[in-house]
Amino acid sequence: MENTYQKSLLFTPEGVRDIYGEDCEKRYKIQKELHRAMKLYGFKDIQTPTFEFFDIFNRQRGTVNSREMFKFFDQYNNTLVLRPDITPSIARCVAKYYGDEDMQIRLCYTGNTFIHRSGYQGKLSEITQVGAELMNDDSSDADGEMIAMTIECLLKSGLKDFKVDVGHAGLFRGLAAEARLTEEEIEQIKVYLTNKNIFAVEDMMEKKDIPAACKELLTGLPDLFGGLETILSAKERTGNPEALEALDRLEKLYHILETYDMLEHVTFDLGMLSHYEYYTGVIFKAYSYGTGDAIVTGGRYDNLVEQFGKKTPAIGLAFVLDELMAALQSQQVEIEAKESDILILYRSANREKAISLCHDLRMENHSVRLMRKNAQTPLDAYKKYGRRNEVSSILYIDDTGEVTEFDLNA
Repeated sequence: MENTYQKSLLFTPEGVRDIYGEDCEKRYKIQKELHRAMKLYGFKDIQTPTFEFFDIFNRQRGTVNSREMFKFFDQYNNTLVLRPDITPSIARCVAKYYGDEDMQIRLCYTGNTFIHRSGYQGKLSEITQVGAELMNDDSSDADGEMIAMTIECLLKSGLKDFKVDVGHAGLFRGLAAEARLTEEEIEQIKVYLTNKNIFAVEDMMEKKDIPAACKELLTGLPDLFGGLETILSAKERTGNPEALEALDRLEKLYHILETYDMLEHVTFDLGMLSHYEYYTGVIFKAYSYGTGDAIVTGGRYDNLVEQFGKKTPAIGLAFVLDELMAALQSQQVEIEAKESDILILYRSANREKAISLCHDLRMENHSVRLMRKNAQTPLDAYKKYGRRNEVSSILYIDDTGEVTEFDLNA
């Protein structure tokens, strides 16, 4: 019975997993590539707590539903949650630490988020994100730079085939307001649009007294994707001020991305909707084959930081590392992550010499393992150990103090 209990402890809870060995090395290498690219754009690191007060992420701020959060209580009976999203945490930090700054604030981060995904088989509850937030800049140039950086990061990761879909939260919001949709109807039509269920959208529209142009554009949103012609076509089909403002912004963004020479990686999707309600402007997602979900999500959230006390525009993005790794694997992108360690094997009589040799090699930036040889274990066993554990060579100091090198790659 006790043995069965001990074996059960070897398994992880639903929604989380262990990552080790070469897979872990590959993740860290890609993570570092993304981080390095963001640093080249002038973003500075920030680290926020893994858990915070529930109110930082409550639905009123536009994050995930309460039932999707991992909640617990502290000793004062405050409700705490494992962060389901990192952007609200950074919004809180900016309001707290950058209250007097009125010029650009550039912050980047790496961290895990936690969303309860009961019933979603195969979906992870713990996800690693590498992201960046640009505050105090409401320009379309800031939108363009963030999307350009997204594309550059994906290219540097080695990903070959991908598309960044770009939309605008204001387009749907303006049309929904013109159609006088209730909150319940808005939530329902979002589901239909996300699933490209045009028939259900049309059925809902038929039951309401809505201006013909608004009805036509709403029902046609799932089919409105492409380039500049898509944006211009939509502008001709609406007189809604908020919708027109959104389309004007996308037109400007098109020309900015043209200047960056990034348009081959971009599609404008006017029917795009976001899971997070705090997005106010441009929204974007990157997709690639080999993964079912977006590998990057991002957008403009000009009202979120104000909820914490500082009125500032902002735009951010987050790479979903798990999805990116799946896409790289599917496209058979080679990620060189194997280590080339040196193993110094010694007997206790030569400890001083072994430690000195180890120190000298590490000073030359070699990765070195130090291991005292067991008298009963043959040298061949250490060679086999090295070959299965990314050791490139063994430096064996025998009883006489002589050093012999064994190349394990030969």
